[in-house]
Amino acid sequence: MAVRTAEIIAVGSELLGPSRVDTNSLYISDKLAGLGIELRAKSVVGDDRQDLASLLRQALARVDVVVLTGGLGPTDDDLTRDVVSEVLERAMTIDEAIVEQIRARFGRRGLTMPEVNRRQAMVPDGADVLDNPNGTAPGLFIDHHGKVVLLLPGPPREMQPMLDRVCAGPLAARASAERVYRTTLFITGLGESHVEQSAQPIYARWRDGSPSVSTTILAAMGQVELHLSVRETDDTRAHEMLARVRGELLGVLGDHVYSTDGRVMEEVVGDLLKARGLTIAAAESCTGGLLMSRLTDVAGSSAYVRAGVVAYDNADKIALLDVPASIIARHGAVSEPVAVAMAEGIRARTGADVAVGITGIAGPGGGTPEKPVGTVVIAVLAAGKDGYVRTFNFLGARTQVKFQSTQAALDRVRRLVM
Repeated sequence: MAVRTAEIIAVGSELLGPSRVDTNSLYISDKLAGLGIELRAKSVVGDDRQDLASLLRQALARVDVVVLTGGLGPTDDDLTRDVVSEVLERAMTIDEAIVEQIRARFGRRGLTMPEVNRRQAMVPDGADVLDNPNGTAPGLFIDHHGKVVLLLPGPPREMQPMLDRVCAGPLAARASAERVYRTTLFITGLGESHVEQSAQPIYARWRDGSPSVSTTILAAMGQVELHLSVRETDDTRAHEMLARVRGELLGVLGDHVYSTDGRVMEEVVGDLLKARGLTIAAAESCTGGLLMSRLTDVAGSSAYVRAGVVAYDNADKIALLDVPASIIARHGAVSEPVAVAMAEGIRARTGADVAVGITGIAGPGGGTPEKPVGTVVIAVLAAGKDGYVRTFNFLGARTQVKFQSTQAALDRVRRLVM
């Protein structure tokens, strides 16, 4: 029977605390999608026998594949094997070959295997053992009445290569002919509700078609993501279908869409600058150099990045960027005249084709009734283009205000040089 749906259960009380995050599920969901297996749910459960058993029973009732990560160690709180054996009603026995493998692993490090490690050699009846060259805990692949229960170790360096082999072998053999094809539109300058209003009439029509194109709208910091996916057996047909939907959405969203190929904003802007032979420089205050950091995170950015100045103090705006003291006195450091003067100053000092000035109040303090926290002014000057300056009011904590400021600045650069 072909497997089409899956659920992930991450096991470990440490994952319920503030210091550990389940990242395995991201890798697992990506590998499953490559086989056309749709992830329906994922959960995190502590080291509690009853809670884990309850989750496993629920998962088996609603999906074809259940992937459990963690809880395969040698200690008493490593319960995954025991609970799976209990729920599936399969007796467990010690596999002496696994014991010897674990013993040899300790021996290669000049150590004696503790007897507690024998727990890791417990295998439910009918389970296929998955070798673990990177650790002591083997994985288990269990075909249970047409469904698959997959037990994987928690550490990513052990889990990932083991899952890769399963996806290339027994799980691939059980997958259907369908595959999941995806594409994403990255949008900025519009809120989630505005994107929904424009896009919904289009994606609703495709969603109700056959085969159906599924759509998910995700509001992220500084952007909105529109995820499209389709299940298809034919590669060409799937890509053509997604291309048509994407084309219709581009028709209504226009240049608010800054990427359809996975590139982040700084890559898109960098590619545009490079293609047009333009250079860029920035004068930053509240963003503290984040704009230039994002630009220079891209390999090859030396082809278009000239320089950046972080002028936090007013005295340095005057000394380093030649912002007139009278403008600051008259309008305040967070003002459109000052942002323009900052951009003019960095352009005069560097000769860059595109110059950005950013000044604002990132918080949590420093705001006033007239200029609350989140007030940010962005100016962009580009050769042969009308100058741009705008005052924004961003919401969120300090880091969020800083990121949104640089996203808005980069987006304006993109639009000016596009």
